[in-house]
This record gives sequence, structure tokens and C-alpha cells, in this order.
Amino acid sequence: MKVRINGSELELTRGDITEQSTEAIVNAANEGLAPGGGVAGDIHRAAGPELWEECKKLGGCRTGDAKLTRGYNLPAPYVIHTVGPVYSGSPQDPKLLEACYRNSLKLAVENGIKSVSFPAISTGAFRYPIEKAARVALKAVIAFMKEHQEIRLLVRFVLYSPKALKIHEEALNEIFEKNVSP
Repeated sequence: MKVRINGSELELTRGDITEQSTEAIVNAANEGLAPGGGVAGDIHRAAGPELWEECKKLGGCRTGDAKLTRGYNLPAPYVIHTVGPVYSGSPQDPKLLEACYRNSLKLAVENGIKSVSFPAISTGAFRYPIEKAARVALKAVIAFMKEHQEIRLLVRFVLYSPKALKIHEEALNEIFEKNVSP
């Protein structure tokens, strides 16, 4: 599924984030930027040990922030690491999750990166309900695209399961059909 927003493109697809050939992929990282499990483990394994060596030099990453490294053995030349919130049901959760997407896109633009692939941040081990996370994520990306009309970006959400893809498609349709302002 693809939509155009002010000359930029937002795409939803099913697949493996480590196989994406966008200029950057986003790592749903932990605060230490360590390999770990889930998406972070997959990305570190695919990139090779050099990624962890570079991550060690970055001094970690706070929740909602983003840091950039090389992609090493990945098809993507860069990895943007962002730390999503561990879901608690607090009013801070959506603000921190939104910050992950906005700060990742801001970092991409600052570094001349024009195509980015995102996973569903915080929906695995950090237990953020995917239905809620999808709306927050899509609204954050759409708002960024609307605020930065001068930028031409491809933002791809790479969802691992058919269920995750369907949830994101339904959320995107709802945002556009109800004209919910991001």
C-alpha cells in the first residue's frame, strides 16, 4: 500500500527489515544499542560485528532519541537506532513513540538520507499494543511529511507478519478516510 504526501511517499509492506535497500533502516534498539533480540538482534546479526563495535562508541541512546551508524553488511548503507518506550499505559508512551519516528526522520534529513525503512517500534518485547502503535507511528510520519513539504522522502514501514501489515493498512485508511489530523 502506498500513499503520496506533498511529494513524499509512504509505503506499507510485509518483509524483513534487514533485506531493505533503502538508504537507511531503523533499528528498534535498546538504550545500550546492544544486539539483543527481536529486530535489534536481527539487524546486528545481518550487519556483522562491526555494527556493535560502532554502537559501543555512541554512549547509548535515550528513549525517543535517534543515533546513526553505518550499515556494514546490510543492503542499507545506514542504520538509524531509536529506543521506543516500554509500554506502561501512561500518557508519555505515545509522546515517546512519536519522538522515535520524528527524531529518526529528522536525523535522516540532516544526513541527506532520502529513503528510510521502519519496523513497528516497541510492539515486540516492549509490549506496545500494535493497534495503538500503528496510529501513533503513521500520524507522526504523516505530520513530518506535511511539515517538511520541501523534502522528498520515501518512508517504508516493513511489517514482519500479515497481521501487522493489516493493522497498519487499517490505521492508514482510517487516518485518511476520517481525515484525522496527525
